[in-house]
Amino acid sequence: MISRIRSFALAAAVAPFALALAGCGDKTPTEAPTSSEAIEKVPAPAGKSWSEVVTKTEEGGYRMGNPEAPVQLVEYGALSCSHCADFAKESSEELHNEYVDSGRVSYELRFFMLNALDVPATLLATCGSTEAVIPLSEQFWAWQPTLFSNLQSVGDARLQQAAAQPPAQRMQAIADLSGMTEFFAARGISRDQAAACLTDTAKAEALAKQTETAATKYNVTGTPSFFINGAPVGTADWATLENKLQAAGAR
Repeated sequence: MISRIRSFALAAAVAPFALALAGCGDKTPTEAPTSSEAIEKVPAPAGKSWSEVVTKTEEGGYRMGNPEAPVQLVEYGALSCSHCADFAKESSEELHNEYVDSGRVSYELRFFMLNALDVPATLLATCGSTEAVIPLSEQFWAWQPTLFSNLQSVGDARLQQAAAQPPAQRMQAIADLSGMTEFFAARGISRDQAAACLTDTAKAEALAKQTETAATKYNVTGTPSFFINGAPVGTADWATLENKLQAAGAR
């Protein structure tokens, strides 16, 4: 059933927001940075921890932590990606408390659209405040098994009906059928607010463009994919990635 869900999602994604994943870009492989010296901790602004400092970046990502952190970690992640969910579960507490709060590491989440489930999910995860985006994404990843269970219960016929609707209505239908609308309503995104975000086709197009850029310029082919100080370090589990952060001086 999951394979049929993915087939539906991919077909639905292509119609309104074509992802032109062929093109030219700088795909020169580089090595992850290393430092022979441990980096000193950087104090957070008064009254805050660094993990409470979140800003939206020019690349469309959401960066948590010291904007001038010597070690800058970027994740290309998809809300429908089970490996991203596994990484979030494994890494969240330690990444936030030990690395980001030290001021030595910043963490930026850039959304990557794997399929049509990611479009409404991302529109809703980014519907509220900038500070809420990463926590909402991590909560969504934890809820992900329920998402797939809901879709399995819905059945192919209703999913295909949703996919056949015009773009704005399609996003709302997918969100409602999958339980996303209810999930985010329970976390402060009202149904009226969600409806407005789900009909924002310009933002949906921007998400598709962001995915295209990641694929063509940075050679992102799967999620989660990580970069440290601009150097691609591939797809890794938390244990592997933590070693790379420490090798870069965050130790």
